[in-house]
Amino acid sequence: MAKHEELPVPVFETLEPVYGGGSELEEAQLRYDNLKSKFLSIFGHNPQLMARSPGRVNLIGEHIDYEGYSVLPMAIRQDTIVAIRKNEDQNVLRIANVNDQAYATCTYPADPNQELDLKNHKWGHYFICGYKGFHDYAKSKGVDVGPPVGLDVLVDGTVPTGSGLSSSAAFVCSSTIAIMAAFDVNFPKKEVAQLTCVCERHIGTQSGGMDQAISVMGKAGFAELIDFNPIRATDVKLPAGGTFVIAHSLAESQKAVTAATNYNNRVLECHLASIVLGIKLGMNPQEAISKVKTLSDVEGLCISFANSRNSSDPVLAVKEFLKEEPYTADEIEEITGENLTSSFSSNPAYLDVIKVAKHYKLHQRAAHVYSEAKRVHAFKDTVSSELSDEEKLKNLGDLMNESHHSCSVLYECSCPELEELVNISRDNGALGARLTGAGWGGCAVALVKEDIVPQFILTLKERFYQARIDKGLIKENNVDLYVFASKPSSGAAILKF
Repeated sequence: MAKHEELPVPVFETLEPVYGGGSELEEAQLRYDNLKSKFLSIFGHNPQLMARSPGRVNLIGEHIDYEGYSVLPMAIRQDTIVAIRKNEDQNVLRIANVNDQAYATCTYPADPNQELDLKNHKWGHYFICGYKGFHDYAKSKGVDVGPPVGLDVLVDGTVPTGSGLSSSAAFVCSSTIAIMAAFDVNFPKKEVAQLTCVCERHIGTQSGGMDQAISVMGKAGFAELIDFNPIRATDVKLPAGGTFVIAHSLAESQKAVTAATNYNNRVLECHLASIVLGIKLGMNPQEAISKVKTLSDVEGLCISFANSRNSSDPVLAVKEFLKEEPYTADEIEEITGENLTSSFSSNPAYLDVIKVAKHYKLHQRAAHVYSEAKRVHAFKDTVSSELSDEEKLKNLGDLMNESHHSCSVLYECSCPELEELVNISRDNGALGARLTGAGWGGCAVALVKEDIVPQFILTLKERFYQARIDKGLIKENNVDLYVFASKPSSGAAILKF
């Protein structure tokens, strides 16, 4: 039997395989009907097909996918649907949104080689990421999709934006899959996951691939252990009796906009930490600069060092060879023997970071990555252990708490609102709670026993959201968009009615 990640994106003629039964199915049916009639009223014809891709919540393994380490997310029910139709009469891409109040219609030329104007950030750019990526990939595979044609596109997303639940990946994945299906092509899931990760880099974020992988490969009822290089997904069945509650801090995490000071800054700090570790552990500086890209590249050297001290923990090498005080650019250049700007001259995202960075915290970032990578495997091992469900849930909660502490203190990607949410969660019955996603805003995820979920959500509404409703930050009747329970949901799908 073909492995899960080697199968093509599934094609369905009804919504039930995607959304299950009951009220969620009814709700989905209304959305699709509305999308179809709106498409007809905007473009004057019905869509050819629709594609959907979900958001995700990462249960553990934060900021380590771009370092080559496995992560453990689950897909959530909130998703982005893209309705599409080829339009041979037009040589433009017309991209409209069901929520036209917030998202004005965008038009672009039907040209796969167009450059995106990143200084002028438009929501439609995410669709163009998928458009460019699909055409590049088809070409690289020798698949002839014919000359570019116009496309009519309508988007409907329910993943809250800026929430750290991966609304951008849900949009890029559903766009890419819709385009792929419109041209009658279907690549295996792992190729789609890889291709959409590369796509999103057109927007300027050096993303690691987790968001796209789980959005494409999610499975109802399972979290997934996602490995990279090559991409693989392993089902992880969570213990009975526990549910995850996702709560938005209402601080928006604008990953693409703040990349130089936040997200890409951490990616560069990890890259520099790996080069410095490589050199301190005996590599020639030139070789380290040209070959070492991630902390996983030097993990073997760190473990060999730890072995000499009767340990297998790579953090020992971090403690020994990277000082806790921040490094200046000059100090790093003295170790590498090369100017930072020339070392990374081919990476514009890094050059943007170097322009604004005052210093680099190498010790803390490396210590987080190596310890977080271990927690992911401890999480998976706990789930498959002989412990009772009760004990498993307690251990998983402890690992989530340790992960949050590491993200907050060593990686510094939390914010006051997330700290408040995590503390309220733990004080009111959560077995574990942590920030999820890139951080600097966005959501927290809490592991809660099923029988207290309604009370737990009510408490969060009283202790966190009510003050924000009173201040007019959110509307009372929208609060269910910001805090909800979720079990693992299904991944991307193509829908042909």
